[in-house]
Amino acid sequence: MSMVSCAIADIADKVNRGGRIDSDEARWLWLNAGDAEIRSLASTVRARSHSPRACTYMVMRIINYTNVCVAQCDYCAFYRLPGQPGGYVLSRDAVFAKLDELLALGGDLAAFNGGFNPHLPLDYYCDLFSAIRARYGDRLEFYALTIAEFLYLADHAKLSYGAAAERFKQAGVRWITGGGSEILTEDFRARHSKFKYTVAQFFEAQRAILSAGLKTTATMVIGFDESLEERLEHLERTRRFQDQTGGLASFLCWTYKPYFTKIGGIEISTEEYLRHLALCRIYLDNIARIRTSVLTQNERALEGLQYGADDFDLPIEDEVTQKAGATISLDFDRILDVARQLGFKPEYRHVSNSPAPYHSDSF
Repeated sequence: MSMVSCAIADIADKVNRGGRIDSDEARWLWLNAGDAEIRSLASTVRARSHSPRACTYMVMRIINYTNVCVAQCDYCAFYRLPGQPGGYVLSRDAVFAKLDELLALGGDLAAFNGGFNPHLPLDYYCDLFSAIRARYGDRLEFYALTIAEFLYLADHAKLSYGAAAERFKQAGVRWITGGGSEILTEDFRARHSKFKYTVAQFFEAQRAILSAGLKTTATMVIGFDESLEERLEHLERTRRFQDQTGGLASFLCWTYKPYFTKIGGIEISTEEYLRHLALCRIYLDNIARIRTSVLTQNERALEGLQYGADDFDLPIEDEVTQKAGATISLDFDRILDVARQLGFKPEYRHVSNSPAPYHSDSF
């Protein structure tokens, strides 16, 4: 047996016995393991939490309530600076119309994603979310903001993260997602989003969100210019945070769309995305729900179910990624048939079925 085969066998034995790989082993797998080998290991870890042919999905809409933003991330084709032509803020009626259409299409999850708009005070958000909760009750759920937006709003309102989280909770908010993470290394943020918040601030805010009794998720975006080491650092930070809190309900990875952005670039292959998704499943052994991205990979995202993912959403809108080249199909039956043809049985998942947040006095 070759040295490579021996090393793969050793790692496979460790994973099969329920052991945890470290960053050196993850690096070795990425550089040396074949697709079949890494897919097999991811399926082994997936099977600890899910039956082999089960998968879940949601129909959801990302509502981009404003495109005015001062963050100036160079990978974004969506934003407009204050005062620039084309900037907008959606009216409450426009938001309600989007939510009504979501319900009509069979969906029940909306996610709000806009930007760092200096003209929108915290009360704008609290009033909007309170109105949504009053109008729709439990007929739908919503992800109120990303952590990146939460950080900006707390800072803009001169509130601690804990106080800001309490304000949102009083407004009927139950979820603030891990969006805005991209790649969680300081070097990456210095290169591409220097006006966003630091990695330390990101996790500090996420702890405060959990401590307030809200729910949250983890996300990652690959395909910029990040190195393998930066990808592994992101995964290690995420796993450590989950070890400490248990509060991450899911992990979603998607790919950077380079069209019409300042930095441009070439989109990575689906094959690279699937291998990375498998590595995420193997490494993030403490997050049960790993999600594959139909938004950025279309039907081929369903192959991610063979690479460790167990969940996906069918989006009906997301201006941020659509502006950068993403395409969206509303032919849900055709997409679900792809999952079935791959041997999986997709079942609709209501976001209210997600696990409750973990509480710890150590926050």
